[in-house]
Amino acid sequence: MKIDQALQSYFGYPEFRPGQREVINSLMDGRSALAVFPTGGGKSLCYQLPALLLNGLTLVVSPLIALMKDQVEALMEKNLAAARLDSTLSSEAVRDIYQRMESGELKLLYVAPERLANEGFLRHLRRATISMLAVDEAHCISEWGHNFRPDYLKLARQSKELCVGRVLALTATATPPVAADIRKRFGIAEKDHVQTGFARPEITYRVTPCPAENRNAHLLSQLLAQEAGPAIVYVTLQRTAEEVAGYLSDNGLSARAYHAGMKDEHRAGVQDRFMNGDIDIVVATIAFGMGIDKADIRYVYHYNLPKSLENFVQESGRAGRDGSPAFCEILACRDDLTVLENFVYGDTPSPAALQSLVEHVLMRGEEFSVSRYQLSGAKDIRPTVISTALTYLELDGVLSPTGPFYAGYQYQLLRSEDQILAGHTEERKQLLQKIFDASDQGWKWYKIDLEGAAENLDEPADRIRKALNYLADMGDVILKPTGLRHGYRLVEGADRNVSRWTERLVKLFENRESGEVARLGRVVDLCESPDCIPEQLLAYFGDEMKESCGKCSCCTGPNAGASLPVRRETRPGLNTEQAALLNEVHREEHIALRQPRQLARFLCGLTSPATSRARLDRDDRFGKLEQVPFQEVLFHAKTMLQPIR
Repeated sequence: MKIDQALQSYFGYPEFRPGQREVINSLMDGRSALAVFPTGGGKSLCYQLPALLLNGLTLVVSPLIALMKDQVEALMEKNLAAARLDSTLSSEAVRDIYQRMESGELKLLYVAPERLANEGFLRHLRRATISMLAVDEAHCISEWGHNFRPDYLKLARQSKELCVGRVLALTATATPPVAADIRKRFGIAEKDHVQTGFARPEITYRVTPCPAENRNAHLLSQLLAQEAGPAIVYVTLQRTAEEVAGYLSDNGLSARAYHAGMKDEHRAGVQDRFMNGDIDIVVATIAFGMGIDKADIRYVYHYNLPKSLENFVQESGRAGRDGSPAFCEILACRDDLTVLENFVYGDTPSPAALQSLVEHVLMRGEEFSVSRYQLSGAKDIRPTVISTALTYLELDGVLSPTGPFYAGYQYQLLRSEDQILAGHTEERKQLLQKIFDASDQGWKWYKIDLEGAAENLDEPADRIRKALNYLADMGDVILKPTGLRHGYRLVEGADRNVSRWTERLVKLFENRESGEVARLGRVVDLCESPDCIPEQLLAYFGDEMKESCGKCSCCTGPNAGASLPVRRETRPGLNTEQAALLNEVHREEHIALRQPRQLARFLCGLTSPATSRARLDRDDRFGKLEQVPFQEVLFHAKTMLQPIR
């Protein structure tokens, strides 16, 4: 079947959107491709259509379960053989997917990048013919990109190991260096890089310098003055989302908050009501919007500065996807800079913490496992940063992953022990009874540690695991795995020098930090520049306009052609009172605040595993210096204080 016939037959579309035909032709000819399309530009069709025509399985790597779920449901409604594999599925559903993979029945399988670290999944995947790997949000594989995710770094190597026929990398936000990095990693020829342009002529952009105390009133007046239409207001902090949504609601607007701190069902309810038109305005952190397929969003406001131009293009690009006029405005406030910069600095682990992590890894023996959650608490490094550090060591040839596994289980009996044991052979009865006896019994749930139980019962841990999974399959118990661990093997012949690898990781994280700060600086440059806003955005992404848009705030209005200051004229340092506070907290000798960086994070209001565990984030002094630049607080912590021994 030709691609035009497939487009009509499978999807009911009369013609391709710009760029789609070129990408699909490259893939059908057996070549890998890079598709850089704007938000809503039709990237998913570029792999869905050829997946149905190629012999074998198309593996789609996507970072969001919600997005995978929506796309799979849409494909299944068209009777197309698609599935997703994620942690929400039952063991029976997983087995069915594996069977369909290996039989060749399944054409599209959506997974998160972390799934490719699962040795069990890889065993099944190697039995299938993989015709294509589609990598959504492909900018995440580049260290020059934003929204960095460590497991993306391994995809290029894994695609070669799996003998993937062709790769399609997809993104809406690739600058020229990021696009070049993606092409290099996946071996994509420059002729197979298809970019449809970042111009969104239906959107009118505005930058409005706005002091913090005036933002609520300005936002309200804008929303009241505009014609009715769905709107998203993006903010940085969860508490800001609640405060602004409350303010708008109190003034008669249909507004709700949306952020990662809400319960899942509450957050899903807000999203569903917004999609259905029951809520007009969502005030959200960046947790909202990925995969949101609502074409009629008319307004996007950045109440706080976006943290990068990539984020701004992605978030503002959710407006006007139906082609009708839309409006996007940044309320540019210099007070946002310190908080945004502090978030960047707060993620960087201290050299001492990295050295402790490297020592832990290199001195565990030839083969070992770690709990990233436990390591995070022990080393006071956030879990995502732990994952990134271990990934760097993998890519540098120090570690080889052996796959994730669960150290234990929680299970709830759905029948009495006697009823469960009845009907089994004597040997199986004895094993199950020993497992029940070796478990810690609570009011409702049993808990079992596999390693400890295996040692006490003199039974292989895998036999205990299989017995519990068998009971779950039979409907006798509800089973919940606990204690996720990741297995590693030290690569034979690899350098075991702790100092060398510590220095390497310190440098890598410093580079990440400086890159994020530079991205924020480019947002400020955009806000302060007198030049046409769309013209600046296109230039950043390697595109160009023949002439200015003629309608943004830099092209029209009272400030047209004028530079609008956003940066602070002076950076606030520590005054006498603030320095005294720093000394006061230090003298209390909290275990969680022994290092200068830990102390600076606490005073700047940046949580860490150690401060959360010690409940120091409830201390009245937590975040007292959040308006002081992190580097300033860290400098004083390093130079004025002696480390506690």
